[in-house]
Amino acid sequence: MRRASALAPLLLLGASQPAAIPVQRAEVVRSYPHDPGAFTQGLLYADGRLYESTGLEGRSSVRQVRLEDGRVLRQAAVPPPYFGEGLTDWGTRLISLTWQHGRGFIWDKATLKKLGEWRYPGEGWALTQNGRHIIMSDGTPQLRFLDPATFKEVRRITVRANGQLVPRLNEIEWVKGEILANIWMTDRIARVDPATGRVKGWIDLSGVSRRMPKRGYDDVANGIAYDAKGDRLFVTGKHWPLLFEVRLR
Repeated sequence: MRRASALAPLLLLGASQPAAIPVQRAEVVRSYPHDPGAFTQGLLYADGRLYESTGLEGRSSVRQVRLEDGRVLRQAAVPPPYFGEGLTDWGTRLISLTWQHGRGFIWDKATLKKLGEWRYPGEGWALTQNGRHIIMSDGTPQLRFLDPATFKEVRRITVRANGQLVPRLNEIEWVKGEILANIWMTDRIARVDPATGRVKGWIDLSGVSRRMPKRGYDDVANGIAYDAKGDRLFVTGKHWPLLFEVRLR
């Protein structure tokens, strides 16, 4: 989620994975324009609208974006010194994170007016929700489940693939009873069982990311959104000029 200098070595997800965990390939169905200046941290499709949170100190924002042409319709700045991170919705609100300040923000979904703040220990990387809890990643192999009324932690799971810890869980999305999680600095998405933390499968984004020019070290895949009504899955990346609708094979 952040600049590469802040990252510890990745111990998992090398060139090969155990055959016991199935791998699906993401195929592009359609592409849409995307702001190449957006250091994408969170992506969300809700109520027929696309929302995005972006990072980097002094450039962080929460925005509503028109899917068809990538135009930013509304935008709220996340002021310095905060480094904006993940995003989800709850009712009429949007909830966002910051990376290292332990402070989240609450926004009005319609206007993007800031309504309040909340606090959490550790780093903030990404958010999603399952209709009961807000789910949060923090860069470790753990995912926290939060009470949406109080933001207090209810429980957490530890994500493992064939018994090995999976670090750097980044942007996350609730899709059909699973948590999809970008693995930071890879072209993989983990399909996580929310009850046990077990990785049920991998989604290979390498065919998608090869379409994108890589201008910087961390211009990598990051951003998952799901249109439940239309059963459409979207992915993008940091500074990517396109956002993709994909199908899994």
